[in-house]
Amino acid sequence: MKIITGNHLHHGRVLYLGPEGRWVEAIQDAQAFENDAADAVLQTAQARVTEIADLYLIDVTDGQPSGRDALKETIRSAGPTIRHDLGKQAANP
Repeated sequence: MKIITGNHLHHGRVLYLGPEGRWVEAIQDAQAFENDAADAVLQTAQARVTEIADLYLIDVTDGQPSGRDALKETIRSAGPTIRHDLGKQAANP
């Protein structure tokens, strides 16, 4: 399974493509796509260039990043690594 991720153009936050084409901030709210359908959905999402930058697919297993980029994507989904009192980490102690 794969999900689509990128960064919001205005504030730079990591976002994921959720149900009904909405952008969501929590990886667990992202919509997962079968591998063969994910490329077509990514192309459609990339047309929304006024909203999100640098869209790409990531592998997920049970809603969590997996594969060779699992560590990078786990860090991206959690927020800043230097201050745990800020961002998503502060919201999920």
